[in-house]
Formats: sequence, C-alpha cells, structure tokens
Amino acid sequence: MFDIGIGEILIVAVIGLLVFGPERLPRAAADAAKWLKQIKVMASGARKDLADSAGIDLSETLDSVKSLQEFHPRRLAANLLNDEPAPPPTATPPAARPAFDPDAT
Repeated sequence: MFDIGIGEILIVAVIGLLVFGPERLPRAAADAAKWLKQIKVMASGARKDLADSAGIDLSETLDSVKSLQEFHPRRLAANLLNDEPAPPPTATPPAARPAFDPDAT
C-alpha cells in the first residue's frame, strides 16, 4: 500500500522519540494504530454502504475489470507472436534495461 522503507521508519521513530519522549512514545504509537484501524473500518463501511445504495455488486465489477487484463498490449502481442501466454501486467513497469551493444566494449 505505502512505499515506505526502513530509513523512513527510522526517521519517523527518531522524530517521535524527540517529540513525545521515551515515556509517552509507546502510548502515542498505540493511539495512532487505533486511529488507523478505525479509519480503515470506516472506509470499508462507507464503500459497502455506497455499493449497497447504488445496487452494485462489487465482486462482479472487480471480475469484469480483471477480465479486461487479457486485452493488455503485452498479452495481445505475445498471443500474436507465439503460443505462450504473457505474464500478467504489473502495477509498476519494470525498470528499463539499457540497450546492449556488443561492439561498444
């Protein structure tokens, strides 16, 4: 969900330690976790209420969106060029590889 590394977590922990102190930091972290859990429950409830009021079945909608993946350009090109199915598309494209020139070395 979030792209947070160990460095960012350490920075937040040090800032929290400086702001709250070692005595109040565990209580503040527990309160923050409780708030995040409440927000997550409220968001899922709101999504369910909106889907119910609109008369939409979310599972059918998600299935229809997932069926559109077969029309991804990589998969279409792989089907045209060979019989092997292409891997499913990823959320983030892989890093671009530099062009290989054997005469350059």
